[in-house]
Amino acid sequence: MVFDTVTIIAILVAFALGGILKGATGAGAPVVTIPVIAAFYDVRIAVIIMVVPNLLTNIGQLYQFRKTILPSLFTVSFALGGGIGAFIGTILLANLSIKILTLSVAFIVIIYILLKLIVPSWKLIYEKAAKLVFIMGTAGGVLQGAAGLSAPISITFLNAMKLERNQFIPTISVYFGVMSIFQMPTLYYYDFLNFEIILASLISTVVLLSFMPLGSWVAKSVSKENFDKITLILLAFIALRIIYLNL
Repeated sequence: MVFDTVTIIAILVAFALGGILKGATGAGAPVVTIPVIAAFYDVRIAVIIMVVPNLLTNIGQLYQFRKTILPSLFTVSFALGGGIGAFIGTILLANLSIKILTLSVAFIVIIYILLKLIVPSWKLIYEKAAKLVFIMGTAGGVLQGAAGLSAPISITFLNAMKLERNQFIPTISVYFGVMSIFQMPTLYYYDFLNFEIILASLISTVVLLSFMPLGSWVAKSVSKENFDKITLILLAFIALRIIYLNL
């Protein structure tokens, strides 16, 4: 597999944007990286390349916020559900057509945008969330494995709990990290992991990490409302481009 110049630039730009978003919010890098790469190349490659950066950056975030993580039973249930779902989703990734996977990314992004616009004030108390955590984790994991995007379920679910940033980040970091661990052997089984992919993943990780400080600066300099608007407009444009190119 050889990446052409346009694809390489698209991947680097995607991970730069993902780093800014992750640095600003603590999560959500795949929400940008996956659809950007899918718009220019191959959603399957986008998902595979994202696995290593997802694992390494979330390990770093987990260590940084390890003292403020949510109770272990909740976090383990969420992450285990995510891992099982990611395993199932990765099987779908390997067997569904590229067109179906690509359009799935676009429609998942649109659902994410609509959820951000329609239910921004949705609130879920901890007791109710604890009863739903495994199901929500599993459902998000299936999306993550198949299309690289669990955000419409996982991030919406945690956001509804109105967690403080120092609780949200370690909880979502465990979730993403465990999903990546479950994805890797399945991807290897389907012969998706090779030297070129791993190299691209490691380079992408460096790009992601390099742009995260810029995201932290943006979070302090731009209001959350304006940052969300810019992100949603960008995502809407990308989703529409994907749909236009694949219908």
